[in-house]
Amino acid sequence: MPTIETKNLLLVTFTASAMEKVLNGVQEIEINGIKYTFSKGWPIDVYKNLFEYKIHRFREHPNEEEFEGVLIHKQQNLIIGDMGFKGGPTEQGSLEIGYSIAPSFQGRGFATEMGKAAIKWGFKQNGVKKIEATCSIYNKASIRVLEKIGMKKWKTDMEKHYWELANHSTRKNHFVNKQEG
Repeated sequence: MPTIETKNLLLVTFTASAMEKVLNGVQEIEINGIKYTFSKGWPIDVYKNLFEYKIHRFREHPNEEEFEGVLIHKQQNLIIGDMGFKGGPTEQGSLEIGYSIAPSFQGRGFATEMGKAAIKWGFKQNGVKKIEATCSIYNKASIRVLEKIGMKKWKTDMEKHYWELANHSTRKNHFVNKQEG
């Protein structure tokens, strides 16, 4: 993932080697020559459990690593969370966005701020037609973030809401091509 910058945040690639360091208890990592410390409470244990899977996955599919990033609070030089897309685009042209924010940084609009920028980046990737997300029906904060970044809820089951956002430029081009044909 190229560095994505917003007013308060940077989103930079979270590599398999950086994930291994986190699993080994390192509290500070170097990214692009700059040292960043992990904020207290991140990563949460549930997310740490995914690291081994992601490390293995990135080793098998190195091109997917570019879709995973850590959120850095620019003013404090702290890693406050992560955001990215679960692997590269599917054959159908969709990406699934996911994120987590350290508890002490939740409720400040950071997920919304970077979510909007990440979606713009995602739609610039070759063949991406829509961005999807899922969240627990009980996670009110995540529901609000997904609403604020423009996602539309299209399905709900006993545990999750399912969200999507279509790439309007793809739809427009599809419409123009149909009119011309």
